[in-house]
Amino acid sequence: MTPLATGLTAALVTVLTLTLGGCSMQTTAPGSARAGAASDAKGSFGPVDCRKAKCIALTSDAGPAEDTPHLLDELKERKVPATFFLLGRNHVLKHPETVRRIEAEGHEVANHTWSHEILTEKKPDEIRAELEKTQDAIEEITGKKPRLMRPPQGRTDDTVSGICEELGLSQVLWSATAKDYSTDDSALIRKRILDQAGRDGIILLHDIYKGTVPAVPGIIDTLKERGYTFVTVPQLMAPAEPEPGTVYRP
Repeated sequence: MTPLATGLTAALVTVLTLTLGGCSMQTTAPGSARAGAASDAKGSFGPVDCRKAKCIALTSDAGPAEDTPHLLDELKERKVPATFFLLGRNHVLKHPETVRRIEAEGHEVANHTWSHEILTEKKPDEIRAELEKTQDAIEEITGKKPRLMRPPQGRTDDTVSGICEELGLSQVLWSATAKDYSTDDSALIRKRILDQAGRDGIILLHDIYKGTVPAVPGIIDTLKERGYTFVTVPQLMAPAEPEPGTVYRP
């Protein structure tokens, strides 16, 4: 098989059909995005080229919160970039200095809606408001609007995707979750993530729960020992760039 045919096959195989929010949605894996990237694609690489290296993306939802600065300390010490999906109301507005720090230290600042409403249960104007309010609040603090969003509970549909496309937002799901909303046991959180981790994976954690941030150093150190390099979500798909409206899922 020719290299071109191999790349096209990989791209097709990794485009998955997923049922989310009651609708049949197509999702695109980061590897598929890389395989389908144009020759002049301008997506920015991170510390490595994930076409060659074993990469994984660490993401954190629903902050910033009181423990987020501690998480940032751990990431800085270990030189790990992450992607933060931030909530607007009671989080971005409450912790603007933490938002600035996330941006300043090279992490990807992303949108997790204004108030964590389930978007598939909302009218189009309500969906747009949930996203736009957070976009505007983050832009006011960092000077830039996010290019990524994560729908609460991962629930999306064609209406949500269309509005995301209008707003320049790609949707990002995950491949590994600790379900840390259900336990404060840091050892269990660490084990669940390590058991699910894989190349080109996207890890979902929440820096708002007591047991999560203490689990992160062990997750990072163990995965580095296994040969992984941590990157942001956009770096995971480089040289491709996130496409607005597209749903990405490993």
